Amino acid sequence: MDHLDEISVEELQDALNNVEGNKPTQRLLAAIAYKNGVTQTELAEWHDTGRRTIYSWLIRLDTDEPLEQAVSDAHRSGRKRKLSESQQEEFEQTVHEPPEEAGIDAPAWTPALVQEFLEETYGVEYSYPSCRRLLKEAGLSYQKPRRTAAEADEDDQEAFRDEIKKSGGRWTPQ
Repeated sequence: MDHLDEISVEELQDALNNVEGNKPTQRLLAAIAYKNGVTQTELAEWHDTGRRTIYSWLIRLDTDEPLEQAVSDAHRSGRKRKLSESQQEEFEQTVHEPPEEAGIDAPAWTPALVQEFLEETYGVEYSYPSCRRLLKEAGLSYQKPRRTAAEADEDDQEAFRDEIKKSGGRWTPQ
């Protein structure tokens, strides 16, 4: 490959010292090995990938940009959010209050409750794990129920147990 002739192993090693992440490191190591005589087929076997992928890694280095940038992937924004920014803010304010404030008869926010609330309020469907993520992004953390102090009134203990059974787990402000 002619294009790697203009890049020295020392330059590749310097770039290796300045990159972060698995993929950029893997790509630079493959380029260094290639410069030292390892074939693309061997590299493909070592990295458990195809020859075409190795070729793409090496071709990336044929650029005027710094090697650290050439081996790094561009930022990927991901899927567009289902809630608008204003809806997201409104949702976050809502979950920082007890569900009763939103007209829901429940002691605490749970992913299942959030799932139902989002569908009814905004008409969007979220998976259970996504609802957990939304609660976490809103600054809430999962709290396991704690044992009641042995000295507490027996009626209070019974009320506490009923409340725990009713709510399961809790998402509360951190």
